[in-house]
Amino acid sequence: MKQLFATEKLGGRVLYRFQAITVFVGICLVLYYRATHIPADGTTGRAAWLGMLAAEVWFGFYWVLMQSGRWYPIRRRTFKDRLADRFGERLPCVDIFVCTADPKSEPPNLVISTVLSVMAYNYPAEKLNVYLSDDGGSILTFYALWEASLFAKHWLPFCKTYKVEPRSPAAYFSESDKRRDDLHTLKEWSFVKGLYEEMTKRIDSAVVSGKIPEEMKAKHKGFSEWNSEMTPKNHQPILQILIDGKHINANDREVNVLPTLVYMAREKRPQYHHNFKAGAMNALIRVSSVISNSPIIMNVDCDMYSNNSDSIRDALCFFLDEEMGHKIGFVQYPQTYNNVTKNDIYDNSLRVINQELSGFDSVGGPLYCGSGCFHRREILCGRRYTQEYKEDWDRGIKRKTQVNIYQTEEKAKSLATCAYEYKTQWGNEIGLKYGCSVEDIITGLAIHCRGWESVFMSPSRAAFIGVGPTTLAQTILQHKRWSEGNFSIFLSKYCPFFFGHGNIRLLHQMAYSIPGLWAPNSLPTLYYVIIPSLGLLKSAPLFPEIMSPWVIPFLYVSSAENMYNLYEALLSGETLKGWWNGQRMWIIKRITSYLYGVIDTIRNLVGLSKMGFAVTSKVSNKDESKRYEQEIMEFGSSSPEYVIIATVALLNHMCLVGGLCQIITGTWHMALNIFFLQVILCGVLVIINIPIYEAMFLRKDTGRIPFSVTLASIGFVILIVALFVPII
Repeated sequence: MKQLFATEKLGGRVLYRFQAITVFVGICLVLYYRATHIPADGTTGRAAWLGMLAAEVWFGFYWVLMQSGRWYPIRRRTFKDRLADRFGERLPCVDIFVCTADPKSEPPNLVISTVLSVMAYNYPAEKLNVYLSDDGGSILTFYALWEASLFAKHWLPFCKTYKVEPRSPAAYFSESDKRRDDLHTLKEWSFVKGLYEEMTKRIDSAVVSGKIPEEMKAKHKGFSEWNSEMTPKNHQPILQILIDGKHINANDREVNVLPTLVYMAREKRPQYHHNFKAGAMNALIRVSSVISNSPIIMNVDCDMYSNNSDSIRDALCFFLDEEMGHKIGFVQYPQTYNNVTKNDIYDNSLRVINQELSGFDSVGGPLYCGSGCFHRREILCGRRYTQEYKEDWDRGIKRKTQVNIYQTEEKAKSLATCAYEYKTQWGNEIGLKYGCSVEDIITGLAIHCRGWESVFMSPSRAAFIGVGPTTLAQTILQHKRWSEGNFSIFLSKYCPFFFGHGNIRLLHQMAYSIPGLWAPNSLPTLYYVIIPSLGLLKSAPLFPEIMSPWVIPFLYVSSAENMYNLYEALLSGETLKGWWNGQRMWIIKRITSYLYGVIDTIRNLVGLSKMGFAVTSKVSNKDESKRYEQEIMEFGSSSPEYVIIATVALLNHMCLVGGLCQIITGTWHMALNIFFLQVILCGVLVIINIPIYEAMFLRKDTGRIPFSVTLASIGFVILIVALFVPII
């Protein structure tokens, strides 16, 4: 019997492996040179030299780790026609979880566009069950979902009749003006668009006023759940089945069945830790078990709308494959953003991460990334893989009468209370793991250690498209949360090398350690962007002179890595300027996000602070949005991170000018051939920081670096030079 999917090797591996082997030899030569040319005691530059050796040992170690995700990348291809021939409409039910946490950071109109997109999948509607978890417990979000439940009666048949893509109304109507001629009936297009615009205006009006019109509240019993004493962190469980897809009257305007649609706001009380998104997901797993209990669960963030209506069928090609499907625990799709600028000013395309995931697929499976992922329900409930296990694809709860809906709602509410998990294995052996801000990574690791495999599916048409950060502050915050969470995993009992030992392959352990060690990368990076420049100012050579044969491995490792990185970037559709912006953000993220990730992780470990979870805002003001579209870096506040960025930029500028002046004037008998590599490194850092200098000294808009930050940075530069130059 033919398989439902194929696994293909990616091309270009011979070239990459040759490059990787030669780079590895170069790294070994660099380290050998460092270890055998340490300056004698009392010699200028000895301490700095030893620091350079430590930094380069770390970079070499991390480079080896990264090869686990690059050595043997693969691509998956599905055969949906075979799935249709083999199973027809005998397909399993699917529960879809959409999570939101804050109506201010994640506007209700954004949320419902995602909900409507997953309701409109090219899949039997009676087998779809969509759940919205509102961790903000907002009546505004509930109102928006209620409006969406009414609009769905028009939107879903419109999508199916005209085979609409994408099926997010916000995305579709923003793109489709140029495609209206493709529709058979312009009148219907205008009618549905009009309904959508009227709905969004009503929702926006409610959000601005902060309250729901009384006439609207009278139209659904769910509004009575809210009162003036409720707060986002103190309220009873709220659960409303807005559409019961099993009920005889749950039809769209063309009398087709509608998917089940459920709103849930789990109970929040100040005395209980709510465990962030992991707690919301676990509540959804329990609640859905008494409403639909589908064998497949898909979860997606509220800002990641479905862009491909066949994503479910693609995922099922893996789960239902007779030969390999029984081993597969989850199917992970890549995360893609639709608001990345032409030259990707903040390096938010996630190109590198998605490339690594395709490489992880060959060593045991990609990581669970927290969104755009299809799971077997059983693996989220702690089941271990065994060859004897047989999935019941036909299971699911069937309800016949309207009376049962209210009984089901009350039963489901009891599963979303704060006290339900007390003295249970939820958050430990059952459900998503607690105790970490990146619950997805640690949960995926536990699934792999229970014997399951995963696959990475990247179709030609992106499965999910979301909204990426549009300011530098949002980008730094997002990467700080990711790096802090992953580093805390690495330092915990779930360290891949210990927790995974004997359970997953060594290469898979290495793959999990790549994000786990993002944060400590900050320390050698910070050292490398400061000390060589100070050495140039102090006349302390830290690299071989240009005429020495030892300069070759230094030049080769740097140029080979950067040239191949540029080649991959251009091959994937990035621009040359986009690649350059990525190099700048590579440094910025390491000296800010990752540095704070290290500091906060250590503070958490020693009990000086508690783990938190900051939602990345999906909202920017008009001026910020305009500057983002113009690809002008956004600062605008006196953030400590900006002080670090400005200090490093100013320090390198001062060291380059000072060092070159000494070389030109012959001070301290400095020769260019001795300091050539330090001049090049310092010069590249100055050029890459040109937008930082502009933000400090040339720009007049509100997104510039504030004068207070510039002043503080100048002070720190003077302090660093005074403290460190004498001891180099």
